[in-house]
Amino acid sequence: MNRIDKLVIKNFIGPFILTTFVVVFIFLLRFLMLYFEDFVGKDLDLSTFAKLFTYFSLITVPVALPLSTLLASLMSFGNLGEHTELTAMKSAGIPVSRIILPVFIFTIGISIFSYFYNDRLTPWANLKGYSLLWDVRTTKVALNIQEGVFYRQIPGYSIKAKEKLPDNETMKGLIIYNHTDRNGNKNVTTADSGRMYMMHNDSYLVLELYNGYNYSNQKNNQVLNDTPFMRNKFKKNRMVFSMASFDLKRTSENQFKYHAYMKNVKELEAQIDSSKILIEKQSLTQVKAVKNMSSYQFKEIPVKYDIDSLTGDSTAKYIAPGPWVDEKIKLLEEGDRINEIWSVAKSSARSYKSQMSTNFAMLTSKRRDMYSADVERWHNYTYAMACLAMFLIGASLGTIIKKGGFGVPVLIAISFFIFYYVMMQVTDKNAKEGLLPVFVAVWTPIAVLLTIGIYLLSKATKDARLFDTDIYSQFWDKIKPYFNFKKSKINAAESV
Repeated sequence: MNRIDKLVIKNFIGPFILTTFVVVFIFLLRFLMLYFEDFVGKDLDLSTFAKLFTYFSLITVPVALPLSTLLASLMSFGNLGEHTELTAMKSAGIPVSRIILPVFIFTIGISIFSYFYNDRLTPWANLKGYSLLWDVRTTKVALNIQEGVFYRQIPGYSIKAKEKLPDNETMKGLIIYNHTDRNGNKNVTTADSGRMYMMHNDSYLVLELYNGYNYSNQKNNQVLNDTPFMRNKFKKNRMVFSMASFDLKRTSENQFKYHAYMKNVKELEAQIDSSKILIEKQSLTQVKAVKNMSSYQFKEIPVKYDIDSLTGDSTAKYIAPGPWVDEKIKLLEEGDRINEIWSVAKSSARSYKSQMSTNFAMLTSKRRDMYSADVERWHNYTYAMACLAMFLIGASLGTIIKKGGFGVPVLIAISFFIFYYVMMQVTDKNAKEGLLPVFVAVWTPIAVLLTIGIYLLSKATKDARLFDTDIYSQFWDKIKPYFNFKKSKINAAESV
């Protein structure tokens, strides 16, 4: 058995490593296509791209492991069945459950690794990756002045060129507005032509202007009291602009640590507990605030009996009968008090509605954050269990189909993974909205996959031919006479 176990495990490890790298690469391509527009034209260096791809490769590993486990088990056991090695093991009296046992134990190790990976490494990779991605997305596009369009990416300046020559440096018909003083268009420079180039390791942009004018409004300048408007003519002028605003600036990672993706299980549990306490306190505070919005005019009766024994509330108040009631009714009947009271009542009702809507929105937002954190906490466990569920499905289907390679296994693996991913997205959304309990929502896809895997494993142990066309053709031959008989009866009824 040791040789058979080594053979089965060796046959599984190779496809597992290969498919893991392939799946991670596919997810990485998806990330690149999703944010491709944010990378174009920003002159990012290779080290920035390398960091981004490394971080997001690490982020995709937990999602890639279930798919690679499913695909590798399909390929490995399909190859064993295709080369009759699986048949030889069965003929020797070894059941299918015993054949897949060593790989099942190996998959348990993958699941444990997946849990600790999700808990320890994934939050760190999420923090590093998404903070760097935010900085890349907020970085300005590299300098690119277009013909006939005002370029406003340089802080405090607007530059327009009527014509730009093919050398990408020489321009004609230049207009430059200087807004550094924030006083409107009171400093304008025009030039017949100009040349643009960089200096000091691309830290500064130089515009050499030829044959132009500078118009400025010096009305607020205390030195030039009698010269509010000035026009200076030049044959050659140089304007230097700092390019510091185009550099990649790193934002503090502390600004991203609040998100549930950036926390491990202990931090998520602490966030959930604190959210529950905060929601409870805010609910009580909001109830008190709503009560304070009301005004009651009650007359108290002297307490001649133990109120605690009746209501349990020593602060209870009661309306005492008396002539004051008739006086209040008379006041209501005088003049236009009824309309006034209705107006006040409607205004109070609107205030109540607005206050309750605001309170409900605040509590809903906090509950949604709590549910999201709870979903992320349980995903540390569900991703690990998904590896086991996918293995059961893959190993069972591999022994039944007996097809290796990248053909049928890839098609089946992608179909099951899409089914699992769609279920997970739907249940997660319902859980975050509070429509389903979080525990039920996150574990429903795993329960469905485990049910399918156990069913397929039972069929594999019985050598069921689920994918043989002969089985279904025989079944059709059995039920075909029934449809022919029913069709003949319908034709006879129509003829009558």
